[in-house]
Amino acid sequence: MAPPTLSRRRANARGARPVAHDAARRAPHHAARHAPAGIPLCTGACVRASGRAAALLALVGLLGLGCGVSQQQEVQMGQQDAQQINAQLPIVGDAAANQYINELGNSIARLTSRGDLAWHFAIVNSPVINAFALPGGYIYVDRGLIQQADRMDQLAGVLGHEIGHVVRRHAVKQMQQMQTAQVGAALACTLTDACQSAAGQSALNVAGAAVFAKFSRQDEKEADDEAIVNVVRAGIQPHGLVEFFQKLLAQQPGQPSLVQQWFASHPTDQARIADVEGRIQQLDQSRLAGMRTDDARFQDFKHHVESLPPPPPGAATQPTG
Repeated sequence: MAPPTLSRRRANARGARPVAHDAARRAPHHAARHAPAGIPLCTGACVRASGRAAALLALVGLLGLGCGVSQQQEVQMGQQDAQQINAQLPIVGDAAANQYINELGNSIARLTSRGDLAWHFAIVNSPVINAFALPGGYIYVDRGLIQQADRMDQLAGVLGHEIGHVVRRHAVKQMQQMQTAQVGAALACTLTDACQSAAGQSALNVAGAAVFAKFSRQDEKEADDEAIVNVVRAGIQPHGLVEFFQKLLAQQPGQPSLVQQWFASHPTDQARIADVEGRIQQLDQSRLAGMRTDDARFQDFKHHVESLPPPPPGAATQPTG
């Protein structure tokens, strides 16, 4: 799942600059006219305090005018977010580890309907268990998640899930499906650093949080559907995703600090596990029987990751995925 503090921020609306500029200029006034009473909004001065806020409001204005977000704009959003992620989080620079995660990820992603994207897979040097997707094909996996996976199909299931978020364009659709005023209040004031205040947080909680939560739950279900299809298409056993969900659920009582970010961004319970298992049971089981579950390359990769220098202090604190 895309990190809520980073991946829904901005798009560079090239090719529509005059409209975007005008929309950005008018967006705060539009939001002020239509916001529910009592909800604090960013003022014009607050918006002017950040170029990123202005870029976001340009996108908000385009969405409010009924304009779609092109694939090029989506990729630009992902590139900008990835630059910030790479600057803020400890990214594993080991060549062998990065080669494997990109080979496995691309073996799944290139077979999807969005195989034309330039997919990027990276490992965050953090002990927590989480993964997240940015728009345009940027996938991040925590080192802690890799170390918790027992087999290749478990890691592949998680990658298939995050790839599913990109395939379904969830980060973009969330913005498109929200009202312009809600986007202006929830995103411009809270998802940039222009309005990091109690008032801005209140705006998110009242105007936007319920909408984000609603779409997040639906998006997770859709990404689970995509994960099954994605790994099966790549010849990988889909039961690995179910087993990984079960493993994390069993670990929650004893190791809450390691799995809390996963459960915050990927709400997982027995009902969700049963739902995924039920969809797998609808597939041709004879076909699934011959699919890959593990190989020596994954085990070598896992051991190699475990042997890397330990995560830096504070690496457990990062955006939820």
